[in-house]
This record gives sequence, C-alpha cells and structure tokens, in this order.
Amino acid sequence: MGLFDRHAGIVEAYRDVRTTGADPFQIRMDRVLSPTEAIIDGRRTLLVGTNNYFGLTYDPACMEAAIEAIRAEGTGTTGSRIANGSYGQHVALEQEIAAFYGKKHCMVFTTGYQANLGVISTLVGQGDLLLIDADSHASIYDACKQTQAEVVRFKHNDPASLDARLRRLADRPGNRLVVLEGIYSMLGDSAPLKEFIDVCKKYGAYVLVDEAHSLGALGANGRGLAEEAGVLDDVHFVVGTFSKTLGAIGGYCVSNDPDFDVLRVVTRAYMFTASLPTSIVASVRAALKVVQARPELRTRLWDNVRTLYDGLAAQGFTLGPMPGPVVGVHLPDRATTIGFWRAMLDAGVYVNVAVPPATPNGVSLLRCSLSAAHTPEQLTHMIDVMTGIGRQMGVLPAGPRLKVVAQHG
Repeated sequence: MGLFDRHAGIVEAYRDVRTTGADPFQIRMDRVLSPTEAIIDGRRTLLVGTNNYFGLTYDPACMEAAIEAIRAEGTGTTGSRIANGSYGQHVALEQEIAAFYGKKHCMVFTTGYQANLGVISTLVGQGDLLLIDADSHASIYDACKQTQAEVVRFKHNDPASLDARLRRLADRPGNRLVVLEGIYSMLGDSAPLKEFIDVCKKYGAYVLVDEAHSLGALGANGRGLAEEAGVLDDVHFVVGTFSKTLGAIGGYCVSNDPDFDVLRVVTRAYMFTASLPTSIVASVRAALKVVQARPELRTRLWDNVRTLYDGLAAQGFTLGPMPGPVVGVHLPDRATTIGFWRAMLDAGVYVNVAVPPATPNGVSLLRCSLSAAHTPEQLTHMIDVMTGIGRQMGVLPAGPRLKVVAQHG
C-alpha cells in the first residue's frame, strides 16, 4: 500500500479537473494590480473571489505602516512568542482588538486557522462535549480531531437541533462548548445567533463564535454577527482572522474569562509556531483603525452585495439562502462547475470553485466574494458574463437579459 492510496478517489477526481485546462486550485496571478484586478495568464482579470471585503490590501495607511515596521524591526521574529518574546506591536494589537470588542483579553495567532485549531482543541478535553454546526469550517473540524472531547454535530443553523442534542446529553458531566460562525464561508449565510444563545443559556453551555467572514461586514461598528444580534456580551469567546476584511494574515481570540491568559502556555498552535512579523501586525493595526473610522466601506460593501445577489437571482441563478459578502452560485455538478469557472476565467473574471468534499451536502458551487472596492460597472460586467455563459451551457434558459433595478431601504 502506498502513502497516497488513501487519497485515491481524490487523486482521480483531481486528475479529471486538470484535464479541463487551468487548474482552479493552482491559479497563478502573474501580477496583482489592485484589490479587484490582477493579470492572470497575461489577461487583465476581475477578481471576485479573494475575501478582500474592504479592499484594504492596497490601503495607503496599511501599506505605509507595514513598510515602516520592516525598516524599524526587520522582516520576521524567527520564533514563537513563548521562546523569543513579544514585540511591542504584538501587545499593542492585542490591546486594541480587546478594546474594539469591549473584552478584557485578546490573544493573537499567526493564522486564523491556528486560532480556531488552538483555542477550540484546548478549551475542551476528555469528559467534555464539543457541539458544532454541520457546516463548520475545516479549521473547526480539525480542532475536533485534536481534542479528546466528545464531538456532537447539529443541523446547520438549526437551534432546535442543538436543543435536542443538549437535552439528550443533559445528564452528562463535563463542560459544553458550542461553536458557531458569523457568516458561513461557502453559502454566505449567517447563524440565527440570538436563538442559539437562548438554547445555550438554557443548558449552561459556553459559546464560541468564529467571526472570520463577518468582522467588518456585520454590526453597527463592524464587530460581527454577535454585535448585530445584540448578544456580544453573551458570547464567551470570539475568534476571527486578519486575512479578510483586515487585508493581511493572522488570527485572534477575545474573551472576558478571568483565566484566559493561561491559553498562552497550554495552546500548542500558539506556543510552537513563529509569531507574526511586526510588518503584518502594523498593517493590521492600521486596518482596524480604518474599519472603525470609515463605516462607509461597510455601506459600500453591502451595496455591492445586493447588486450582485439581486442581479444574479434575477437572471435565474440558484444562490445561497441570503445576501452576504459571500455569494454561492449553485451549479448541477462538479464538471459543470469547473467548466463554468474555466469559461469565466477565459472571459476575464475570477471566482472560486467549491466542490465536494469541501462543500456542505455535496453541492457544487461557484463562490463569489464581494469587496467595497468593486465598482458598479465591474459587477454589471460580471453579471453579464455569468448570464452569457449560463445560457451557453444550458444552466439558464435562453432569453434577453433582465434589467435589474434593486430597491433597498
């Protein structure tokens, strides 16, 4: 038996994908021009699949902060904060994120993946219960593999399903940790968080919310779904990432738990990896200031969300259940999805391919993500491109394109 035999099914499927031409999982951007455009295969291409929700990767203040930090403190830290110590920038960022959420404690990780992996797998252990939404991100599922807690899944976005499981396990000893997401990364839908919180209070369960895709996008101040739902004070742990709205890389967890800082000496994903370079930390600090100072970016993002969602829906595409910064376009199967993606790339529009086993319920999707930096003209062009390809491939019925004039309060 070979080392890769266990992956034989995926090897075969991946081979089929690559026979179509460009590999959707190995795209090379020859040059990135802006938050919304890049050169791919020598062609100027519209980017609608980068999670760059506020377009801050090219924000002048963020770039200058990173450049100044490199000049002052070099290119990297060469070790973990446990071994090599914390830079002043690390400590300042943690203080600023904690203040942003109105929480007492914050811990910064090198990636958002490590934040979920480390925090969840460390908070619960043998004798505890870890309850997760069936559509949870891979980082949450990987945390489940690293903990000795019993893992229980409940139906996606279904508080009654969570209630039934907690009720069935009510007599079991140990702690209960429920993990939810602000915006789910494939279909772009949000959890009914207030209802989930009510269930968790009923059974004395702790709550962790991953706000990776909702930071900046949701809430009056951009703090995410917990703020929007009015339950931030009832959430015990908020996890998030710097790689989307904040335009960099890294992750964090905030909490009011008085013993929170013990995580620094028991969380392996924090202890045994190099800390973020101060150039990244400085750019994140600048980006967090932008999020707080420029609410018009959130307004612009949601204007773009509604333009794309309403425009695609009007043409007959099957979309995720609600508008959001992530718009999932359902297609019949893997082959159709990859062929559609290839045709879009040839037409100068880049989105993501999402196919089983990475998707919930085995669906095949084109995954689009919006930015405040997208222009109305760019989104109209994308709708036109997708509509034309949809008709050519038989995904949409033939007919004239509908003119969409969305009305929003």
